Amino acid sequence: MPIAVGAKAPDFTLKTKTADGLKDVRLGENAGQRQVVLLFFPAAFTGTCTQEMCDMTSGLSEYSNLGAQVYGISVDTPFAQEAWAKQHKIGITLLSDMDKTVTRAYGVVLPTKLGGMYEASARAAIVIGRDGVVKYAEQTPTPKDLPNFAAVKAALAK
Repeated sequence: MPIAVGAKAPDFTLKTKTADGLKDVRLGENAGQRQVVLLFFPAAFTGTCTQEMCDMTSGLSEYSNLGAQVYGISVDTPFAQEAWAKQHKIGITLLSDMDKTVTRAYGVVLPTKLGGMYEASARAAIVIGRDGVVKYAEQTPTPKDLPNFAAVKAALAK
């Protein structure tokens, strides 16, 4: 069950891989400036995750126009995320939550181990307002289901 709407969003710092190397991204850097959309996904290089991130990349300007920064979060290494992003031309900042601290803090751990091997992030969408409060939170019924992006945009537009 994802974090409750109205809750203060837990701050975090996660790694992303850029052309210049590993970089820290802190959620709190957006406070007071932009809304944030956190898209948790189970694993890079999988069909539904690739579809979701590619669709989000093609519609990124819509989120920017709504004053939002979009991050994709998974338990993959930042190096795997970078290779996947390059292969599929994913333009969203991908954040690595290898120790699952953020996935657990937001209550979006996949109920069963991915492929029977390891815990992963469930597919989820969390919208955080400029004030750092959760405005929308959805975890999909299965990893193959995509979040309700119309509801995400509506939450951003409020």
